[in-house]
Order: sequence, then C-alpha cells, then structure tokens
Amino acid sequence: MADPKAIVFDLDGTLIHSAPDLQLAANEALKSIGRAPLDLPTIISFIGNGVEVLVKRTLNMTGGADGPLEQDVLRVFLEIYAKNMTTFTRPYPGVVAALETFRAKGISLGICTNKPTGPAREICEKLDLAQYFDVIIGAEPDQPKKPDPHSLLVCIKMLECRPQDALYVGDSAIDFHSARNASVAFRLYSEGYLNEPLPTLDSTDQFHDWTKHGI
Repeated sequence: MADPKAIVFDLDGTLIHSAPDLQLAANEALKSIGRAPLDLPTIISFIGNGVEVLVKRTLNMTGGADGPLEQDVLRVFLEIYAKNMTTFTRPYPGVVAALETFRAKGISLGICTNKPTGPAREICEKLDLAQYFDVIIGAEPDQPKKPDPHSLLVCIKMLECRPQDALYVGDSAIDFHSARNASVAFRLYSEGYLNEPLPTLDSTDQFHDWTKHGI
C-alpha cells in the first residue's frame, strides 16, 4: 500500500522487548507459592493474550491451580511487575528512528495492545515513546481482547482514519488475526514473540529489522 494515513502498533514484542520484566514478575509470583522459575523462551511463548492468561499458563506449566490460588498469584505478579515494568524492557533497535520518520511524514500513530492500558501508557512514558503516539489503547475489563477487532477499530477511529487507509504492525498470530478481523493491512515484525507460523502471510509483509522495515 502507499503510505498509510495511520499506523497502529502492538507493544510487547513489536516495539519493545518486554519479556525479561514479565519473566521477573512471573518467577517472583511462582516463588511466592514455592514453585520453580521458568526460562525466558517459555515465558515468551505465554505472551500475547494478556497478563491473566500469562499467569494461568505459568501455573498450568508448574502444576496447575484453582481459582483462588490463581488470583493470589496474579495479584503478586501485578505487584512485582508494577515495580519493574522498565527494569530490563527496552525498545527494539531502530524503533525510535522509525517512529520519528513516520511522524515526519505526517502519519498518525497509535498503539493497540492486550497489555492493560495503564501499564502500557506508563511504559511508553518511561521509555520516552509516548510522545510519538496520538492514541494508546490497552486491555480494559469491559472490552474484548485481540484477536477480536474491537480495540483496533476503536484505535483507528480515534486516529480519524478509515480501516482501509490504516496499517497494523504486530509480532504475533494474535495481531495477524486482529488485523484480518478488522479488514486492516498487516505487517509482521518477525523477531518478536511469534509463537506459531503464519503460512498465509506473504514474505513482503514481514520484516526482521526495524532499520529495514520497508513501511
């Protein structure tokens, strides 16, 4: 497509490498109930559907849990993560330069993530990324998570753009299906947290280096 009027990005695994801080919080939460830590590739495989699912998957991997225990572990996870959201998290190399180029072209930029809205905005502020975005939409209790297209379409509308004039950039099958469900063009950052193949995605719609994104 020609230069899009708006570009919406996923956050974790697309713009930022956040898995080390998520691993820290997950392992501290597991430690609180006497369970062994999980390695980084395992935690990465759990990312994408929101923190509730991530915690559930860590518990299932380490022995399972009933509802009350799951809620207790989630609470500890959130407490630890709130203190360590940018301890190790950093933008991927080339991200800031790319965002500056998009803004210089007059393209509206947004974020649509399954991370809760508050932490998503706080991380962007702490990493000095918030200045580039007109809209940041994350997970909220009263709205469906991706791959449901609702939040992506809301983000595009808030950017005063039509779906056919927008581009969604993500790193996962969840992002791919979100774009498809919203009838929005998609570009994959292939060095993020992709946990399943996307055989129907053309190679020209993928990139592995933000300095060579081709958007």
